Amino acid sequence: MAVKKKDKIDVAEWMYNIIRGPHITEKATMGSEYGQVSFKVANDATKPQIKAAVETLYGVKVKAVNTLIQKGKNKRFKGVMGRRSDFKKAIVTLEEGQMIDTGTGV
Repeated sequence: MAVKKKDKIDVAEWMYNIIRGPHITEKATMGSEYGQVSFKVANDATKPQIKAAVETLYGVKVKAVNTLIQKGKNKRFKGVMGRRSDFKKAIVTLEEGQMIDTGTGV
């Protein structure tokens, strides 16, 4: 059975650049009770871009997107001071009945 061109989902390369990967922490897994999934995203990503990328890549309906910039910590390694990078985190709330398994890849 051939797939028609209009039946294909238009996945662009920029969508893979927007969503860097899931952000799995204890706090992020507690949000799964409320249909929320956390992702590390590009620092210049906007909420509409994140919503479009998640809906297309994972095939789900997104209700809301909240973003924040997680500031990097100062850390010491063998007496030498270093700094972790800042990164942007997106907390995506899914529509009722939708689910994303972050254990598998895209």
